[in-house]
Amino acid sequence: MKHIALIILLLLFGVAFVWAQESPERTKAMQAMEMQQDTLATSPQGPVAVPEPSEKAMRYYRSGNVLWVINVLWGLLVPAFFLFTGLSALIRDWVTRIGKKWFFILAAYFAIYMIFNYIIDWPLSYYQGYVRQHAYGLSNQTFNKWFGDSLKALLVGIITGSLFLWIPYLLLKKSPRRWWLYTSLAAIPVIFFVVMISPIWIAPLFNDFGPMKNKQLETKILALAEKAGIEGSRVYEVNKSVDTRAVNAYVTGFMGTKRIVLWDTIIEKLNEDELLFVMGHEMGHYVLGHVWKSVFFFSAFILVALYLAYRLTGGLIRRFQHKFGFSNLADIASLPLLILIFNVFMLVFSPILMGFSRYQEHEADRFGLEITQNNYAAAMAFVKLQQENLANPRPGWLYKLWRSSHPPLGERIEFCNTYRPWGEGMELKYGHLFRRSE
Repeated sequence: MKHIALIILLLLFGVAFVWAQESPERTKAMQAMEMQQDTLATSPQGPVAVPEPSEKAMRYYRSGNVLWVINVLWGLLVPAFFLFTGLSALIRDWVTRIGKKWFFILAAYFAIYMIFNYIIDWPLSYYQGYVRQHAYGLSNQTFNKWFGDSLKALLVGIITGSLFLWIPYLLLKKSPRRWWLYTSLAAIPVIFFVVMISPIWIAPLFNDFGPMKNKQLETKILALAEKAGIEGSRVYEVNKSVDTRAVNAYVTGFMGTKRIVLWDTIIEKLNEDELLFVMGHEMGHYVLGHVWKSVFFFSAFILVALYLAYRLTGGLIRRFQHKFGFSNLADIASLPLLILIFNVFMLVFSPILMGFSRYQEHEADRFGLEITQNNYAAAMAFVKLQQENLANPRPGWLYKLWRSSHPPLGERIEFCNTYRPWGEGMELKYGHLFRRSE
Protein backbone atom coordinates (compact mmCIF):
# COMPACT_ATOMS: atom_id res chain seq x y z
CA MET A 1 0.00 0.00 0.00
CA LYS A 2 2.87 2.40 0.73
CA HIS A 3 4.23 1.92 -2.78
CA ILE A 4 0.79 2.60 -4.29
CA ALA A 5 0.48 5.70 -2.11
CA LEU A 6 3.89 6.90 -3.30
CA ILE A 7 2.91 6.48 -6.95
CA ILE A 8 -0.41 8.29 -6.39
CA LEU A 9 1.44 11.10 -4.59
CA LEU A 10 3.88 11.44 -7.49
CA LEU A 11 1.02 11.45 -9.99
CA LEU A 12 -0.73 14.21 -8.04
CA PHE A 13 2.56 16.13 -7.91
CA GLY A 14 2.91 15.66 -11.66
CA VAL A 15 -0.59 17.01 -12.35
CA ALA A 16 0.13 20.00 -10.12
CA PHE A 17 3.50 20.48 -11.86
CA VAL A 18 1.99 20.56 -15.34
CA TRP A 19 -0.93 22.75 -14.27
CA ALA A 20 1.30 25.25 -12.45
CA GLN A 21 3.46 25.82 -15.52
CA GLU A 22 0.82 27.97 -17.20
CA SER A 23 2.33 31.40 -16.77
CA PRO A 24 -0.26 34.16 -16.11
CA GLU A 25 0.96 36.01 -19.16
CA ARG A 26 -0.09 33.19 -21.48
CA THR A 27 -3.63 34.52 -21.79
CA LYS A 28 -2.22 37.67 -23.39
CA ALA A 29 0.36 35.93 -25.55
CA MET A 30 -1.43 35.90 -28.86
CA GLN A 31 -2.64 39.52 -28.53
CA ALA A 32 0.90 40.70 -27.79
CA MET A 33 2.58 38.63 -30.53
CA GLU A 34 2.55 41.18 -33.33
CA MET A 35 3.62 44.04 -31.06
CA GLN A 36 6.52 41.97 -29.70
CA GLN A 37 7.68 41.03 -33.18
CA ASP A 38 7.83 44.73 -34.08
CA THR A 39 9.85 45.62 -31.00
CA LEU A 40 12.40 42.92 -31.79
CA ALA A 41 13.78 45.29 -34.39
CA THR A 42 15.10 47.53 -31.59
CA SER A 43 18.26 49.37 -32.56
CA PRO A 44 21.60 48.32 -31.06
CA GLN A 45 21.43 51.36 -28.77
CA GLY A 46 18.16 50.28 -27.13
CA PRO A 47 16.90 47.28 -25.15
CA VAL A 48 15.80 44.07 -26.83
CA ALA A 49 12.25 42.95 -26.10
CA VAL A 50 11.61 39.45 -24.78
CA PRO A 51 9.60 37.80 -27.57
CA GLU A 52 6.44 35.91 -26.76
CA PRO A 53 6.82 32.19 -27.50
CA SER A 54 5.00 30.79 -30.50
CA GLU A 55 2.07 28.44 -30.08
CA LYS A 56 4.34 25.61 -31.25
CA ALA A 57 6.88 26.51 -28.54
CA MET A 58 4.15 26.44 -25.91
CA ARG A 59 2.93 23.04 -27.10
CA TYR A 60 6.53 21.80 -26.92
CA TYR A 61 6.83 23.23 -23.41
CA ARG A 62 3.59 21.68 -22.13
CA SER A 63 4.28 18.27 -23.67
CA GLY A 64 7.79 18.44 -22.22
CA ASN A 65 6.35 18.90 -18.74
CA VAL A 66 4.13 15.85 -19.21
CA LEU A 67 7.12 13.82 -20.42
CA TRP A 68 9.17 14.98 -17.45
CA VAL A 69 6.57 13.58 -15.07
CA ILE A 70 6.47 10.34 -17.05
CA ASN A 71 10.26 10.08 -16.93
CA VAL A 72 10.32 10.64 -13.17
CA LEU A 73 7.80 7.85 -12.65
CA TRP A 74 9.61 5.66 -15.19
CA GLY A 75 12.87 6.15 -13.31
CA LEU A 76 11.20 4.74 -10.20
CA LEU A 77 9.06 2.02 -11.73
CA VAL A 78 11.72 0.36 -13.90
CA PRO A 79 14.28 -0.38 -11.14
CA ALA A 80 11.37 -1.33 -8.83
CA PHE A 81 10.26 -3.81 -11.52
CA PHE A 82 13.73 -5.41 -11.54
CA LEU A 83 13.64 -5.68 -7.75
CA PHE A 84 10.12 -6.83 -6.91
CA THR A 85 9.81 -9.33 -9.77
CA GLY A 86 13.11 -10.94 -8.76
CA LEU A 87 14.51 -10.25 -12.25
CA SER A 88 17.63 -8.65 -10.81
CA ALA A 89 18.41 -11.75 -8.73
CA LEU A 90 17.62 -13.95 -11.73
CA ILE A 91 20.19 -12.08 -13.87
CA ARG A 92 22.77 -12.50 -11.11
CA ASP A 93 22.05 -16.25 -11.00
CA TRP A 94 22.46 -16.50 -14.79
CA VAL A 95 25.88 -14.85 -14.85
CA THR A 96 27.04 -16.78 -11.76
CA ARG A 97 26.41 -20.03 -13.62
CA ILE A 98 28.45 -18.80 -16.59
CA GLY A 99 31.51 -17.70 -14.61
CA LYS A 100 32.75 -17.61 -11.04
CA LYS A 101 35.17 -14.68 -11.22
CA TRP A 102 33.86 -11.75 -9.15
CA PHE A 103 34.74 -9.05 -11.70
CA PHE A 104 33.20 -11.08 -14.53
CA ILE A 105 29.96 -11.48 -12.57
CA LEU A 106 29.77 -7.70 -12.01
CA ALA A 107 30.53 -6.82 -15.64
CA ALA A 108 28.23 -9.48 -17.11
CA TYR A 109 25.37 -8.55 -14.77
CA PHE A 110 25.75 -4.86 -15.63
CA ALA A 111 25.80 -5.54 -19.38
CA ILE A 112 22.64 -7.68 -19.22
CA TYR A 113 20.92 -5.15 -16.93
CA MET A 114 21.73 -2.31 -19.34
CA ILE A 115 20.46 -4.29 -22.34
CA PHE A 116 17.20 -5.16 -20.56
CA ASN A 117 16.82 -1.54 -19.50
CA TYR A 118 17.49 -0.35 -23.06
CA ILE A 119 14.77 -2.64 -24.43
CA ILE A 120 12.26 -1.55 -21.77
CA ASP A 121 13.06 2.14 -22.37
CA TRP A 122 13.14 1.88 -26.16
CA PRO A 123 9.52 2.94 -26.96
CA LEU A 124 9.74 6.01 -24.70
CA SER A 125 13.23 6.90 -25.93
CA TYR A 126 12.13 6.51 -29.54
CA TYR A 127 9.18 8.84 -29.05
CA GLN A 128 11.15 11.47 -27.10
CA GLY A 129 14.36 11.40 -29.09
CA TYR A 130 13.06 10.78 -32.60
CA VAL A 131 9.30 11.12 -33.15
CA ARG A 132 8.74 14.19 -30.99
CA GLN A 133 11.81 16.05 -32.23
CA HIS A 134 10.74 15.55 -35.84
CA ALA A 135 7.14 16.51 -35.06
CA TYR A 136 8.33 19.89 -33.76
CA GLY A 137 10.85 20.45 -36.56
CA LEU A 138 13.88 20.24 -34.28
CA SER A 139 15.56 17.15 -35.75
CA ASN A 140 17.24 16.27 -39.03
CA GLN A 141 18.22 12.76 -37.96
CA THR A 142 17.41 9.75 -40.03
CA PHE A 143 16.09 6.78 -38.09
CA ASN A 144 19.32 4.87 -38.83
CA LYS A 145 21.42 7.69 -37.34
CA TRP A 146 19.23 7.94 -34.24
CA PHE A 147 19.17 4.17 -33.73
CA GLY A 148 22.91 3.87 -34.32
CA ASP A 149 23.63 6.64 -31.81
CA SER A 150 21.40 4.95 -29.24
CA LEU A 151 23.32 1.68 -29.66
CA LYS A 152 26.63 3.53 -29.36
CA ALA A 153 25.41 5.20 -26.16
CA LEU A 154 24.40 1.79 -24.81
CA LEU A 155 27.83 0.36 -25.60
CA VAL A 156 29.63 3.33 -24.06
CA GLY A 157 27.46 2.98 -20.94
CA ILE A 158 28.22 -0.74 -20.63
CA ILE A 159 31.96 -0.26 -21.05
CA THR A 160 32.13 2.73 -18.69
CA GLY A 161 29.99 1.03 -16.05
CA SER A 162 32.00 -2.19 -16.26
CA LEU A 163 35.23 -0.24 -15.79
CA PHE A 164 34.09 1.61 -12.66
CA LEU A 165 31.27 -0.41 -11.05
CA TRP A 166 33.72 -2.64 -9.22
CA ILE A 167 34.86 0.30 -7.05
CA PRO A 168 31.66 0.76 -4.96
CA TYR A 169 30.99 -2.98 -4.81
CA LEU A 170 34.54 -3.72 -3.66
CA LEU A 171 34.14 -1.04 -0.98
CA LEU A 172 30.78 -2.55 0.01
CA LYS A 173 32.53 -5.88 0.58
CA LYS A 174 35.58 -4.50 2.36
CA SER A 175 33.92 -1.77 4.44
CA PRO A 176 30.17 -2.30 4.97
CA ARG A 177 29.96 0.64 7.41
CA ARG A 178 32.08 3.22 5.55
CA TRP A 179 31.56 2.29 1.89
CA TRP A 180 29.39 5.38 1.30
CA LEU A 181 32.22 7.70 2.40
CA TYR A 182 34.97 5.97 0.43
CA THR A 183 32.79 5.66 -2.68
CA SER A 184 31.97 9.38 -2.69
CA LEU A 185 35.67 10.20 -2.37
CA ALA A 186 36.54 7.79 -5.18
CA ALA A 187 33.88 9.45 -7.36
CA ILE A 188 35.89 12.69 -7.56
CA PRO A 189 38.86 11.41 -9.62
CA VAL A 190 36.52 9.20 -11.66
CA ILE A 191 34.36 12.17 -12.67
CA PHE A 192 37.44 14.25 -13.51
CA PHE A 193 38.77 11.38 -15.62
CA VAL A 194 35.51 11.07 -17.55
CA VAL A 195 35.39 14.85 -18.12
CA MET A 196 38.95 14.74 -19.43
CA ILE A 197 38.52 11.87 -21.88
CA SER A 198 34.98 12.68 -23.10
CA PRO A 199 36.02 15.35 -25.64
CA ILE A 200 38.57 13.12 -27.35
CA TRP A 201 37.16 9.62 -26.97
CA ILE A 202 33.38 9.77 -26.49
CA ALA A 203 31.95 12.85 -28.25
CA PRO A 204 33.59 12.03 -31.64
CA LEU A 205 31.77 8.67 -31.65
CA PHE A 206 28.50 10.51 -32.34
CA ASN A 207 29.50 13.45 -34.56
CA ASP A 208 32.33 14.64 -36.76
CA PHE A 209 34.61 17.24 -35.16
CA GLY A 210 36.83 19.28 -37.43
CA PRO A 211 38.56 22.65 -37.72
CA MET A 212 36.46 25.76 -38.18
CA LYS A 213 35.74 26.64 -41.78
CA ASN A 214 35.47 30.38 -41.06
CA LYS A 215 39.10 31.19 -40.24
CA GLN A 216 38.39 34.87 -39.63
CA LEU A 217 35.85 33.98 -36.95
CA GLU A 218 38.24 31.39 -35.52
CA THR A 219 40.94 34.07 -35.16
CA LYS A 220 38.52 36.32 -33.24
CA ILE A 221 37.45 33.48 -30.96
CA LEU A 222 41.07 32.62 -30.17
CA ALA A 223 41.80 36.30 -29.49
CA LEU A 224 38.84 36.35 -27.09
CA ALA A 225 40.15 33.18 -25.44
CA GLU A 226 43.57 34.78 -25.02
CA LYS A 227 41.92 37.83 -23.43
CA ALA A 228 40.07 35.46 -21.07
CA GLY A 229 43.39 33.85 -20.10
CA ILE A 230 42.71 30.53 -21.83
CA GLU A 231 45.92 29.32 -23.45
CA GLY A 232 46.46 26.44 -25.83
CA SER A 233 42.82 26.15 -26.86
CA ARG A 234 41.65 24.63 -30.11
CA VAL A 235 38.43 25.55 -31.87
CA TYR A 236 36.31 22.77 -33.33
CA GLU A 237 33.25 22.87 -35.54
CA VAL A 238 30.98 19.88 -35.01
CA ASN A 239 28.59 18.62 -37.63
CA LYS A 240 25.39 18.66 -35.54
CA SER A 241 23.12 19.66 -38.43
CA VAL A 242 22.84 15.97 -39.31
CA ASP A 243 21.07 15.51 -35.95
CA THR A 244 19.31 18.71 -35.00
CA ARG A 245 18.24 22.22 -35.93
CA ALA A 246 18.81 23.44 -32.37
CA VAL A 247 21.88 25.54 -31.58
CA ASN A 248 24.65 25.21 -28.99
CA ALA A 249 28.32 25.82 -28.22
CA TYR A 250 30.57 24.95 -25.30
CA VAL A 251 34.07 24.85 -23.83
CA THR A 252 35.01 21.40 -22.53
CA GLY A 253 37.83 19.34 -21.12
CA PHE A 254 40.81 20.55 -19.13
CA MET A 255 44.59 20.34 -19.23
CA GLY A 256 45.54 18.91 -22.63
CA THR A 257 41.97 18.16 -23.70
CA LYS A 258 40.40 21.62 -23.39
CA ARG A 259 38.69 22.77 -26.54
CA ILE A 260 36.16 25.31 -27.81
CA VAL A 261 33.31 23.64 -29.69
CA LEU A 262 30.64 25.24 -31.87
CA TRP A 263 27.78 23.40 -33.50
CA ASP A 264 27.56 24.19 -37.20
CA THR A 265 23.92 25.15 -36.60
CA ILE A 266 24.87 28.02 -34.28
CA ILE A 267 27.46 29.29 -36.75
CA GLU A 268 24.76 29.40 -39.41
CA LYS A 269 22.08 31.12 -37.33
CA LEU A 270 23.96 33.67 -35.19
CA ASN A 271 25.97 36.59 -36.47
CA GLU A 272 29.59 37.17 -35.51
CA ASP A 273 28.97 39.45 -32.51
CA GLU A 274 26.33 37.11 -31.12
CA LEU A 275 28.66 34.14 -31.50
CA LEU A 276 31.46 35.98 -29.71
CA PHE A 277 29.17 36.66 -26.74
CA VAL A 278 28.15 32.97 -26.64
CA MET A 279 31.81 31.99 -26.67
CA GLY A 280 32.54 34.57 -23.96
CA HIS A 281 29.83 32.91 -21.85
CA GLU A 282 31.33 29.45 -22.41
CA MET A 283 34.83 30.72 -21.67
CA GLY A 284 33.44 32.13 -18.44
CA HIS A 285 32.56 28.61 -17.32
CA TYR A 286 36.16 27.59 -17.89
CA VAL A 287 37.88 30.64 -16.37
CA LEU A 288 35.59 30.71 -13.32
CA GLY A 289 36.35 27.05 -12.61
CA HIS A 290 32.78 25.87 -13.00
CA VAL A 291 33.86 22.40 -14.15
CA TRP A 292 35.83 21.50 -11.03
CA LYS A 293 33.39 23.34 -8.77
CA SER A 294 30.54 21.30 -10.26
CA VAL A 295 32.51 18.09 -9.74
CA PHE A 296 33.01 18.83 -6.04
CA PHE A 297 29.43 20.07 -5.61
CA PHE A 298 28.00 16.96 -7.24
CA SER A 299 30.41 14.79 -5.25
CA ALA A 300 29.01 16.34 -2.07
CA PHE A 301 25.53 15.41 -3.28
CA ILE A 302 26.74 11.85 -3.97
CA LEU A 303 28.12 11.73 -0.41
CA VAL A 304 24.76 12.73 1.08
CA ALA A 305 22.82 10.40 -1.25
CA LEU A 306 25.05 7.40 -0.52
CA TYR A 307 24.90 8.02 3.23
CA LEU A 308 21.11 8.13 3.12
CA ALA A 309 21.15 5.00 0.95
CA TYR A 310 23.35 3.33 3.59
CA ARG A 311 20.82 4.26 6.28
CA LEU A 312 17.78 3.13 4.27
CA THR A 313 18.83 0.03 2.38
CA GLY A 314 19.37 -2.21 5.40
CA GLY A 315 15.75 -1.97 6.49
CA LEU A 316 14.45 -2.36 2.92
CA ILE A 317 16.54 -5.47 2.31
CA ARG A 318 15.47 -7.06 5.60
CA ARG A 319 11.82 -6.45 4.78
CA PHE A 320 11.83 -7.48 1.11
CA GLN A 321 14.80 -9.86 0.80
CA HIS A 322 12.56 -12.76 -0.28
CA LYS A 323 11.23 -10.68 -3.17
CA PHE A 324 14.58 -9.04 -3.94
CA GLY A 325 16.52 -12.30 -3.85
CA PHE A 326 19.53 -10.91 -1.97
CA SER A 327 20.32 -10.33 1.69
CA ASN A 328 23.07 -7.69 1.60
CA LEU A 329 23.94 -4.60 -0.42
CA ALA A 330 27.30 -6.01 -1.58
CA ASP A 331 25.38 -8.40 -3.85
CA ILE A 332 25.41 -7.07 -7.44
CA ALA A 333 21.67 -7.80 -7.62
CA SER A 334 21.23 -4.75 -5.37
CA LEU A 335 22.11 -2.37 -8.23
CA PRO A 336 18.45 -1.53 -9.09
CA LEU A 337 17.83 -0.73 -5.41
CA LEU A 338 20.70 1.76 -5.40
CA ILE A 339 19.47 3.25 -8.68
CA LEU A 340 15.92 3.54 -7.32
CA ILE A 341 17.04 5.31 -4.16
CA PHE A 342 19.39 7.58 -6.10
CA ASN A 343 16.56 8.58 -8.47
CA VAL A 344 14.34 9.45 -5.49
CA PHE A 345 17.11 11.63 -4.06
CA MET A 346 17.65 13.29 -7.44
CA LEU A 347 13.98 14.28 -7.45
CA VAL A 348 14.09 15.56 -3.87
CA PHE A 349 17.35 17.50 -4.24
CA SER A 350 16.77 18.77 -7.80
CA PRO A 351 15.87 22.32 -6.65
CA ILE A 352 19.28 22.61 -4.96
CA LEU A 353 21.19 21.11 -7.88
CA MET A 354 19.33 23.23 -10.42
CA GLY A 355 19.78 26.37 -8.32
CA PHE A 356 23.54 25.83 -8.22
CA SER A 357 23.60 25.33 -12.00
CA ARG A 358 21.50 28.46 -12.62
CA TYR A 359 23.90 30.50 -10.47
CA GLN A 360 26.87 29.33 -12.52
CA GLU A 361 25.07 30.07 -15.79
CA HIS A 362 24.18 33.57 -14.59
CA GLU A 363 27.79 34.29 -13.67
CA ALA A 364 28.93 32.98 -17.06
CA ASP A 365 26.45 35.41 -18.66
CA ARG A 366 28.02 38.22 -16.61
CA PHE A 367 31.51 37.13 -17.69
CA GLY A 368 30.44 37.03 -21.36
CA LEU A 369 28.95 40.53 -21.13
CA GLU A 370 32.01 41.97 -19.41
CA ILE A 371 34.49 40.49 -21.87
CA THR A 372 32.54 41.47 -25.02
CA GLN A 373 30.68 44.57 -23.72
CA ASN A 374 27.99 44.16 -26.38
CA ASN A 375 24.58 44.11 -24.69
CA TYR A 376 22.58 44.10 -27.89
CA ALA A 377 24.43 41.14 -29.41
CA ALA A 378 24.11 39.20 -26.13
CA ALA A 379 20.37 39.81 -25.86
CA MET A 380 19.79 38.96 -29.51
CA ALA A 381 21.77 35.74 -29.11
CA PHE A 382 19.31 34.64 -26.41
CA VAL A 383 16.34 35.72 -28.54
CA LYS A 384 17.59 33.47 -31.34
CA LEU A 385 18.28 30.62 -28.91
CA GLN A 386 14.70 30.93 -27.70
CA GLN A 387 13.27 30.87 -31.20
CA GLU A 388 15.49 28.14 -32.62
CA ASN A 389 15.16 25.83 -29.60
CA LEU A 390 11.40 26.42 -29.09
CA ALA A 391 11.91 27.69 -25.56
CA ASN A 392 9.43 29.33 -23.20
CA PRO A 393 11.12 32.52 -21.90
CA ARG A 394 8.97 32.68 -18.75
CA PRO A 395 8.24 29.17 -17.45
CA GLY A 396 6.31 28.48 -14.25
CA TRP A 397 8.03 28.43 -10.86
CA LEU A 398 7.84 24.64 -10.49
CA TYR A 399 9.56 24.23 -13.85
CA LYS A 400 12.28 26.62 -12.73
CA LEU A 401 12.82 24.77 -9.45
CA TRP A 402 12.84 21.20 -10.76
CA ARG A 403 13.83 21.38 -14.43
CA SER A 404 15.66 24.60 -15.23
CA SER A 405 19.45 24.24 -15.17
CA HIS A 406 19.72 27.70 -16.81
CA PRO A 407 17.97 30.95 -15.88
CA PRO A 408 14.81 31.46 -17.95
CA LEU A 409 15.61 33.16 -21.24
CA GLY A 410 13.35 36.09 -20.38
CA GLU A 411 15.51 36.83 -17.33
CA ARG A 412 18.70 36.42 -19.34
CA ILE A 413 17.56 38.83 -22.06
CA GLU A 414 16.55 41.41 -19.46
CA PHE A 415 19.90 41.02 -17.68
CA CYS A 416 21.71 41.59 -20.97
CA ASN A 417 19.67 44.75 -21.48
CA THR A 418 20.51 46.26 -18.09
CA TYR A 419 23.98 45.06 -17.05
CA ARG A 420 26.45 47.76 -18.17
CA PRO A 421 28.96 48.57 -15.38
CA TRP A 422 31.57 49.63 -17.97
CA GLY A 423 29.19 52.31 -19.25
CA GLU A 424 28.61 53.68 -15.74
CA GLY A 425 32.24 53.93 -14.67
CA MET A 426 31.86 50.98 -12.30
CA GLU A 427 34.39 48.21 -11.71
CA LEU A 428 33.89 44.95 -13.59
CA LYS A 429 33.34 41.95 -11.33
CA TYR A 430 35.63 39.78 -13.47
CA GLY A 431 37.78 42.49 -15.04
CA HIS A 432 40.81 41.39 -13.03
CA LEU A 433 40.74 38.08 -14.93
CA PHE A 434 41.07 39.68 -18.36
CA ARG A 435 44.43 40.07 -20.04
CA ARG A 436 45.19 43.51 -21.36
CA SER A 437 46.11 43.73 -25.03
CA GLU A 438 49.66 44.92 -25.56
